Amino acid sequence: MAGEEGVLPEIERVIEILKDRYLSHSSLLMSPTTRGDPFLTLIACLLSLRTRDEVTASAAERLFRLATTPESMLKLSRSDIESAIYPVGFYHRKAEQILDICSVLVEKYNSKVPDELDELLKLRGVGRKTANIVLTLGYGKPGIAVDTHVHRISNRMGIVTTRNPRETEFALRKALPEEHWKIFNELLVLHGRSICTPQSPKCSICPVYQYCIRAGVTRSR
Repeated sequence: MAGEEGVLPEIERVIEILKDRYLSHSSLLMSPTTRGDPFLTLIACLLSLRTRDEVTASAAERLFRLATTPESMLKLSRSDIESAIYPVGFYHRKAEQILDICSVLVEKYNSKVPDELDELLKLRGVGRKTANIVLTLGYGKPGIAVDTHVHRISNRMGIVTTRNPRETEFALRKALPEEHWKIFNELLVLHGRSICTPQSPKCSICPVYQYCIRAGVTRSR
């Protein structure tokens, strides 16, 4: 698809097919609990790093029963937060990170999560993926969150030809119509977990097989 005339219609069709397939699914970050709340979205996203969805969801629910704003979070001790979010990956470090971010939000941003990418990236431990998720799900602003699934599948399908997630984000900003930016990460994450897996993808049952160049695929099911 990349670089050819008619690329936009093909991408549009791919997105419509994936929406039909996965739109009924819901992840933590798309849940009513966090969607539309930049602070909860930020914290939930930080908890999700290197942690399974079901573990993240339970941890976030426990933590948000204790605090839902930067001010209330700062009233908790580090051990309180650790106990609430255990067993998410690196829970000691994440508890410290949450308190650090909340302090910065209160002191520098009047307790409000920034709504600009460059400002979000100044927060401790916040990378481009997390920042884009906060923009899209927290604020409803345009952004493309690129994780391993998005990077892998976008290159596998031939939508982009890039070497790393950062390059993929900027390439997708050019290749994708802006109205699809916010949903693209969610669709490809669900597709990557169920069908377009890293090793031996299930190409025989893939709903967008006809649009995929299968770059780098040597074995499939």
